[in-house]
Amino acid sequence: MAQAWQEVDGALYKKFVFANFVEAFAFMTQVSAIAEAQNHHPDWSNSWNTVEIFLRSHDKGGKVTERDHRLATAIDELQHN
Repeated sequence: MAQAWQEVDGALYKKFVFANFVEAFAFMTQVSAIAEAQNHHPDWSNSWNTVEIFLRSHDKGGKVTERDHRLATAIDELQHN
């Protein structure tokens, strides 16, 4: 079962682990296209096969908003395709 999004330090957070760096980077490329289309960009990091994503609405004082939940849902849908 995949990890659920959690509220951590005032942001929605999720850690994604892949088989290798290429898969992790491909996932980040897909997320970047979705984020750009939604004009809502994550705070994230990548270390080899691991991608950590933090979602918060900087224009709303760094709070979690419906925009963050929409992006989280879209990101999760990548995992099911």
